[in-house]
Amino acid sequence: MPSIIYLFSLQSYTVNAPHQNLLRINVGFLLNQPVGTTRDIHFETQDLSFSNDLTLIGFSGTLRLGRTPQGLLAQGEFSAFLVMECVRCLSEYQQSLHIHFSELYAFRNKPISDSGLIIPGDWKIDFSPLVREYMLLEVPIKPLCQPNCKGLCIECGANLNETQCEHVLVRPD
Repeated sequence: MPSIIYLFSLQSYTVNAPHQNLLRINVGFLLNQPVGTTRDIHFETQDLSFSNDLTLIGFSGTLRLGRTPQGLLAQGEFSAFLVMECVRCLSEYQQSLHIHFSELYAFRNKPISDSGLIIPGDWKIDFSPLVREYMLLEVPIKPLCQPNCKGLCIECGANLNETQCEHVLVRPD
């Protein structure tokens, strides 16, 4: 079962959370805190799925919530792996993804920032859509298993990273 670790001062608390609500946090504990108060929430789980289009492996990171006069500043740093297919050799590999973000959630119904994020009335913010969007932005357009991937032989289809074939690519001068 995935867990969330709450750090308050020098003490840490681990709270087991249902998998589907791992990134939904009740931020009400910061409501009456003075401006400048921050709390770190650490996440770690073996896999995390966002609908049908994104499944992350080895998801971990920290979300820092800070009280501001306008609302809550959420600063996140997360990393995970995504199983992808190399565009050159068609082999599956794990692509490393690493994100940083800083977003302001407003107290009022009127958004303060361009992102339009507002703290809901029940004080439970679901950070899943935000993390999903930032992770999707990190997915490479042309994923490569390694920077110098040799690809496939155009004659026999052999993976040139694993074997050498007798076909020689003749290039015109």
